Amino acid sequence: MAFRDWLDSILNLFYPRVCAACGESLLKDEDTVCLKCRYTLPRTGYERYPDNPLAQTFYGRMPFHAVTACYFFAKSGKTQHLIHQLKYNGNREAGIFLGRQLGESIKDAPLFQGIDVIIPVPLHPKRERKRGYNQAQVIAQGISEVTGLPVGTQYLLRTVYNETQTHKTAEERYHNVKGIFEVRCADELKGKHVLLVDDVLTTGATLESCAHQLEDIPGITISIATAACAGN
Repeated sequence: MAFRDWLDSILNLFYPRVCAACGESLLKDEDTVCLKCRYTLPRTGYERYPDNPLAQTFYGRMPFHAVTACYFFAKSGKTQHLIHQLKYNGNREAGIFLGRQLGESIKDAPLFQGIDVIIPVPLHPKRERKRGYNQAQVIAQGISEVTGLPVGTQYLLRTVYNETQTHKTAEERYHNVKGIFEVRCADELKGKHVLLVDDVLTTGATLESCAHQLEDIPGITISIATAACAGN
């Protein structure tokens, strides 16, 4: 047995390599998510359809060009497990995986051509310090690795430390995030096509709040992409 294989075996004994989606042991050549889950995670296919259900939820609420999510999010499902690994268990690789998959889905999609910069939805600095990273930024990094698009973390700032959106009604979510973001370096975004990125799209309140801060920049085009959305 080669030294590297021996070392991997020892490490796996104490720190088992398991799939971030299903929790089963990963095979030697598998990374982060097992092959079975890679093929069975429920994709939306929304990147191909301008009038998809997510786009319809934003009609009349904010100006946007295109909206998509890579996977459906169901309670106790594999996508939920992936998201929870990213947000609550410090598994950055789960976020990189989700970002790469999202990037693959949009890189050749006609609706998502001409994007200039990826803007992850920001966390408040206090929450980011507590979590260790911004999960939306990790997903954006994965998208960037696939598409080559730059990630701009300097353009949106979360100025209010508020309660989590989890377990709130749609109306409560809207009021919880209203006016909590601030735009920086706005001149750099004039005439640009930006891609707002977040982990999960449910009511869209957070993304709407971000978009309202950006919409007054002259010539800006706003598209939205998330790793998952509520659904099947």
